[in-house]
This record gives sequence, C-alpha cells and structure tokens, in this order.
Amino acid sequence: MREDDRAGAAATGGRAGQDSGQDSGHDSGHDDRWRALAVCLVAGGMCLLDVSIVNVALPSIREGLGASDSQVQWVVAGYSLAFGMALVPAGRLGDARSRRTVFMWGVALFTLASAACGAAPTAWAIAVARVVQGVGGGMITPQVSGFIQNLFRGPERGRAFGLFGASIGISTAIGPLLGGLLVQLGGPEWGWRLVFYVNLPVGLLLLVLARKWLPRVPPGRRQSLDPVGVLLFAAAMLLVLLPVVEGDQGAPLSQRPWWLAGVAVVVLGVFYGWERHWSGRGRETLVDLSLARVPSYVFGLGLGTFYFAGFTSIFIVLTLYLQSGLRYSALEAGLTQLPFAAGSAVTAFYGGRVVQRWGRALVLGGLVTITAALVGIDLLLPRLDGHVGLSLAPLLLLAGAGGGLVISPNITLALDEVDPARAGAGGGLLQTAQRVGSALGVAVVLAQFFGSLAATRGDYAEALSTSLRTTIGLVVVALLLGLADLVRRVRTPGASVTPAATGRAPEPDHGRG
Repeated sequence: MREDDRAGAAATGGRAGQDSGQDSGHDSGHDDRWRALAVCLVAGGMCLLDVSIVNVALPSIREGLGASDSQVQWVVAGYSLAFGMALVPAGRLGDARSRRTVFMWGVALFTLASAACGAAPTAWAIAVARVVQGVGGGMITPQVSGFIQNLFRGPERGRAFGLFGASIGISTAIGPLLGGLLVQLGGPEWGWRLVFYVNLPVGLLLLVLARKWLPRVPPGRRQSLDPVGVLLFAAAMLLVLLPVVEGDQGAPLSQRPWWLAGVAVVVLGVFYGWERHWSGRGRETLVDLSLARVPSYVFGLGLGTFYFAGFTSIFIVLTLYLQSGLRYSALEAGLTQLPFAAGSAVTAFYGGRVVQRWGRALVLGGLVTITAALVGIDLLLPRLDGHVGLSLAPLLLLAGAGGGLVISPNITLALDEVDPARAGAGGGLLQTAQRVGSALGVAVVLAQFFGSLAATRGDYAEALSTSLRTTIGLVVVALLLGLADLVRRVRTPGASVTPAATGRAPEPDHGRG
C-alpha cells in the first residue's frame, strides 16, 4: 500500500498504522479529516496573507528603518521569489517522504522568520528574514493541496477544496485590512512589527495541532528526491521571476532584465531533458512529465495562471487609487475591499459543494461574473464624486462572488485526473504557475498604472481605469481557456471519470512504494 493511500485510510477510519506494522499515533476517526483540513487551511491562509498584508506596512518600514527603495522592494520580492522557488520541490518532498513532517518544518521556519522580521534592526535584516519566511511558506502550501487530495474522495473532496478556495480569497482580500488595522494600532514604531508578530501565536498553535491531527504515516520505500531536477527547476524559476520583482515597481517594463527569461527557457529545456533521463532510469522525478498529457490539468494550469495575473493585480491598483489618489488611510482602504472577501468566501464554499455536478461550467460562470463586475467598476469610476468605497461595494461584492467560483473549483478540476501519489508536486506546480502569473500580472499592470499616472499628470481614476482594462483582458484569457476545456469535456464524455472524480480510491501502485 502506498504512503498516500495509507494516509487516506488513516484519515477515513482505516488501519494504516497496522498495515505497516507500526502505530500511526493518529486517531483515525471521521472528524479528524476535517480537523486536519482546518489546520492546513489556517496555515495556508497565513502564508498567503503575508503576500498582501505587508504592502500597507511598507511606508512604516521605510520610515522606521530608513530603508531605500531597493531594500523595500526586496522586502516584497524576497518573499515572492523564495515562495515561488520552493513550491514544487517541497511538494515533491512531501510526496516522497512525509507531508506531515514537511508541513511542520515549514510552519516552524515560517514562524521563526516572522519573529526575525518583527525584530529586524535594519532593512537588509528584514529582507533576508523575508526570504527565509518565503521558503517556509513554500514548504507549507503544496502540502495543503496534497493532504486534501489524499484525505478526501468524491463530493467531500470538492467541499474541502471549496474551503481551501475560500481561505485563498479571504486571505488575499483581507490582508490590506488587517495590515492597516495593525499599523494603526501599533503606530509608526510598532505597527509594521505587529504585522509580522501576529504570525507567532498562530504558528505555535499550528505546530501543536498539526502534531495532534495531521496523519502520521510511516514511509514506504524511499523515493528519489531528484536533487539535480530541484536545482534546475529552482534556477529556472529564479530567472523567470527576477525580471519581474527586480527594480522599482513603477519603472517601465522595458527597463527590466527580460533577457533572463530567455536564459530561463534554456534552463527549462535542460530540466526537461534531465527529467526524461532520470525517469528513464526508473527514478521518481521532481515533476511528473505525464501531467502534460492530462488535459484537465493543463487547462487548469493555464486558467489559474492567467486568472491570478489579473486577480492579484486588482487589490494593488485599487489600494494605490484609494490611498494615494483619494488619501484613504490604510484601514479605510482595507475596509473598502472587504466586500470582495465576503463574496469570495461564500461562493468558494458553495462552489466546492457543487463542482462535481456543474464541472467547468461553474468556473466559466465565475469568470463571466468577475469580468462583468470589473467592467462595471471601470464604467462607474468616472461618475463617482464621493463615498467611493460605498459606491464600489456592490460591484466588489459581485467580483468576489465570481472569484470564489473560480479558484477552488479550478483546483478540484485540475487535479481531478492526477494520481494522489503525486498530489503534492502536482499541486505545487499549479501554485507555482499562479505565483508566476501573479508576479507577471502585477508587473505589467503596475507599469501601466504609473505610466498612465505620468501621462495624465496625476489622474488616479484614469490610471486605475487603464490598469483595470488589462486585468479584464487577463481574466478573459482565462475564460477562453475554460471554454476550451468545457468543449473538450462535452465532446469527450467520461473524460474526467477517474478514481479521483468518482470517489473510488486509486489502485495501489506497488512500483513506487
């Protein structure tokens, strides 16, 4: 029996520990699946929260530590780089060894790095600590989708991914609100430090609960960790992300070192060749190349990449418009975006419950909804005279409702035909694509925002409108990919009828331990 099959059995009332001749040390009652999920969702939300919560604290960090523009940029970029580079290797490590162990090490590293960020005496100290924090977040995140894929089957898996999607939407949208509240409570000296210290009690509690509720499964035959593949993939992701995160956010795109992307393509080619060679020797690879032959996964990967390119950018340009253009406080700007979080949370949970019934059509409905809401915001902006936050609330609620029907159902459908034994690496690759999409989208949209601001001599409404049209275009590309997948599924009935989709556990793969 595979490690992942034993994990599922342990969580669903099986006798995994006895099958292996060892005591798993885990109460295998029905409720433990949902307790384990709660631990995973809080940890995953904590990691994603730190992507957006720090943005509102950057002015305080600049003032409190006398940080330069380059140092402030690396406080943001260091986390994103390390997070994106760690996702796939950490997912593979969880697949090959122990998800629980990798998860707990990730939480410990993230918590310690958060403490170091809060206590940082210099700007470079906080930048280095943010890199370590990003590695911890990258270790945690792929284990979440891996645990869901292993612990749940059929409709329950959809509901679990629905909760996962809700946590993503809430964490991303509520970050500016929580950050603004902490900065206001702590003042200029302690406010930005509280943004990091808030992770300490959460991290310590997660370590205790993870030890108690996450399934502990004795490893089967030790699998290859593919160290050469890890190094090549990490180098490629570094080369892809560096041009995006390096330099001033408002600088023209032409000033970024895009030639590194060409080098990244070469490295990815070498990586592909190595993976084929390593697989040919009968060893487990970092990335399962057979995923490229799973249509649902390929379409889900592309859809998620373009959706996150637009989705993440919305909050940044809206925050700039509210804070810099309308002089809202950080807290007021965060409150304005709260309707998006509320709408996303409700529909993400609902979407997870019905995704098996509606499939890709559900995601398309969400994409159409968020597109309509963004077009509405673009049309409404020139007509707003006052009370912008209240005026935008209904449309932001609608946009959030649409977004909630995209993230978790897309993850469910993308992993629908993926072997649960590779769920960690498969989920890690999905989320790496999302992080790359987010970084590229933010770079392009911010460049347009500041370019429009300069051209119009400070017209923030026009700058927001220009950047919104780009985010709409990115979401429409995601919509077209979803439509293509829907057509494929209609033309090929039963294409997604797999063990994962039907709720049957996959047959044990004795060749992989």
